[in-house]
Amino acid sequence: MTLRHMRIFVSVFRHSNITRAAEELHLAQPSVSFAVRELEDYYGIRLFERIGRHISPTESGREFYGYALHIVSIFNEMEQKIRNWDALGTVRIGASITIGTHILPSLLKRYQALYPDLRTEVNIRQSAAIEQQIIDNKTDIGLIETQPDHPDIVSLPFMEDFLCPIVSNDHPLTGFREITLKQLAEYPLLMREKGSAGREILDACFAIRNISVRPLWESSSTQAIVRGVAEGLGVAVLPFLLVKKDIEEHEVRAVPLDQPIKRNLNIIYHKSKYLTDNMKSFIDLFISPNQT
Repeated sequence: MTLRHMRIFVSVFRHSNITRAAEELHLAQPSVSFAVRELEDYYGIRLFERIGRHISPTESGREFYGYALHIVSIFNEMEQKIRNWDALGTVRIGASITIGTHILPSLLKRYQALYPDLRTEVNIRQSAAIEQQIIDNKTDIGLIETQPDHPDIVSLPFMEDFLCPIVSNDHPLTGFREITLKQLAEYPLLMREKGSAGREILDACFAIRNISVRPLWESSSTQAIVRGVAEGLGVAVLPFLLVKKDIEEHEVRAVPLDQPIKRNLNIIYHKSKYLTDNMKSFIDLFISPNQT
């Protein structure tokens, strides 16, 4: 079993097509097919189901992909580091929308001051998408708003945040010192889109309390929701970091919950990831008690 077999398998898995994998690897199609068969014979398992010209991975094939991908990735990283020992490096950072908007910029500025010649690539997406990029080795370090479930992901909390109910300045709920989620649900709700970290947590909190809600708005734009709340179209529950400025500028009012909804913000990486000194420094910068 060789690294060549692993590279061929990874390419076939990604493309779900022998021909495209052969083109990517600059190999003859029969050579690619033969390498896959050798893998299957060696381990005594079926890696792909073949139906006509289409192939799809089996359950064992998907399991094997997780190992093969990181074997190939670690080898490629080793090659790059050894061949370019004194060359400039790159760190790929993935961040959720809240963290990428309100936390990452200032800390990234400090990081770049420490490593001015290092290239830092940033990708801002939903937490679930960042977690998947870590699994696929498309991102080195992730910053997310949820607790990852995948067993191959290492997670380190670096900050605590909470979900904050907001209402218009003249809303009836501003007369309460504290409110419940049930009280909040009596008004039209403006909510983030499904799949966002804050929405998942809020949906879970409603479900635990057996509160049925049907949002009036669903939007991926926090500012659209804030403007809707400010105009009295409804109420919302959003991460405090996203609405802190709007509250301070009196665009909307915050009304505390009787049972605060707290969450940890986490820095994540794959357990098999080779962490360079630059990556370790980035992690240290976030989990340092002096970060704020």
